[in-house]
Amino acid sequence: MNVRSQEEYNKIIEARNAKIYQELIDKDTSITIDDPLDNQIVLNMGPQHPATHGVLRVVLKLSGETVLGCVPELGYLHRGYEKLAENVTYHEFIPHTDRLDYLSPMSNNVAVALAIENALGIDIPERAKWIRVLVAELARISSHLMAMGSTCMDAGALTILLWTFVEREKLYDIFELICGARFTTSYTRIGGVANDIPPEAFAKLKQWIAEFPDELRNCERLVHRNRIFVDRVSGICIIPPDKAIQLGLTGPTLRGSGIPRDLRRDEPYLVYDQLDFDVITFDECDVWARYMVRVEEMKQSLKIIKQVLEKMPEGEIIAHNPKAVLPKKHKIYTSMEELINDFMLINFGAAPEKGETYTAIEAPKGELGFFIVSDGTGYPWKMKIRSPSASNLQALPYMVTGSMVADVILAIGSIDPVMGEADK
Repeated sequence: MNVRSQEEYNKIIEARNAKIYQELIDKDTSITIDDPLDNQIVLNMGPQHPATHGVLRVVLKLSGETVLGCVPELGYLHRGYEKLAENVTYHEFIPHTDRLDYLSPMSNNVAVALAIENALGIDIPERAKWIRVLVAELARISSHLMAMGSTCMDAGALTILLWTFVEREKLYDIFELICGARFTTSYTRIGGVANDIPPEAFAKLKQWIAEFPDELRNCERLVHRNRIFVDRVSGICIIPPDKAIQLGLTGPTLRGSGIPRDLRRDEPYLVYDQLDFDVITFDECDVWARYMVRVEEMKQSLKIIKQVLEKMPEGEIIAHNPKAVLPKKHKIYTSMEELINDFMLINFGAAPEKGETYTAIEAPKGELGFFIVSDGTGYPWKMKIRSPSASNLQALPYMVTGSMVADVILAIGSIDPVMGEADK
């Protein structure tokens, strides 16, 4: 086997860095800087920088403290999930989606399950659809709480981060009651969900719903009337609507530029067409707008959760489809047919027909899609993940050009990326 020496690796890294630096140095810019000494420098920010929201490397071209150019470099997490998906069955890949956007694993579980079911051409019971909507919206609130707290921290308001973490801990307690895990949930299954929601989880959820609006108002009162915070995030890192569309932005980053694009309304899935909610947009196109979209979306998610609790029907939580859906454990131990089905699915996987499918949901950070190419076996021939963090980071160079160095941190926070899904 050909193993590179450390010296060879060092040469490769130096060549890549030189290419990035040269790209920045040669880059044309419309920014005019009154700098008679021509004090332009190239500065590395990350990948170890704590304000890059993960292992994101940002190379900046500066004149003083003004940003002339920016190259965000992804890949320092080395996940390789798309390639890994080709070597496991569809069912075995579900736990890996917990580690994509690890701030909203429930939402990732829903997305991959819908994608696999679309490829297999199967439907799921009504109650399972309502449960998936419930956990997806809880995941949205959990993710947006983190975005709210981290954006405030990036601007110097540390208290809000601690307050939002308290509410997220309450949500994790509810997740634990629902599926037995707080963080890596792996709750969905092909054909439905792993288990029904127990009564104690409903009771705790209703208690949290009653208390959360007051806690959110307390957070808003602390920072939204603080002139220092409002001035700090207003009017910076602007991305106009036409540019946001050209760059393929999605989620709150797009809706913060006034574009009312939301897959839950525009291309409804599960039972979203039976629910009443508003698509939140802000027209300011700056950090404040993207921050406020997430704050207001938490209120809409709470509105959706209340409707789900009122309308959720009784019934089965997983489909009966022996060729695609794993049987329940008690049936495996009491029925030869179910034992055989379990053996075939575990060893060979559920096999979609040959072809291509693309399925997307409105995840907390934007459009999360799975493009599956099937060759007729129980393993994906190819699985391409369309993650919102990766696509939204395309806007970073445009946002920060002409801004100050300190604004770069707020720009990254307003995109709210998670590198787990960006480094696929």
